[in-house]
Amino acid sequence: MNDRVETGSCFCGAIAAELRGEPFWITYDHDDDCRRATGGPLTVWIGVRPAQFRFTRGTPKTFSKTPGVTRSFCADCGTSIGYRDDGTANELYLSIGFMDAPERFPPQAHAFWRQRLPWVVFADNLPCIDGYSRERDPAVGYPIDRKCG
Repeated sequence: MNDRVETGSCFCGAIAAELRGEPFWITYDHDDDCRRATGGPLTVWIGVRPAQFRFTRGTPKTFSKTPGVTRSFCADCGTSIGYRDDGTANELYLSIGFMDAPERFPPQAHAFWRQRLPWVVFADNLPCIDGYSRERDPAVGYPIDRKCG
């Protein structure tokens, strides 16, 4: 049995959550959609199974610009909480900035390496993947193919 319990909360404290168990994937994400959605030069996504995660306070607001991708955030302070993508069934991705102890989630790779900003430099030896770092359901396709205006 895995005893790991991590907590997360938004900047204003209106939304809080609990994560039980180990993440299955943690990755730097350099893609431009996530950069725009989170407001930073890149983000780190923590991949967990939805059953591992539950809100303990508040209800986040959700937004979808790309069909099949739903992002969640605090409606009061704007903190990015995470996202779901229909192309990666049974996977939930949490923003490292939402977690109370982000130092306990070291990334395992870089995704969308080709889209990284030229002045963001890393001294790690992690794998650099030019596109998506997780296998996707081919019936759903890729978010880039589903983009709306």
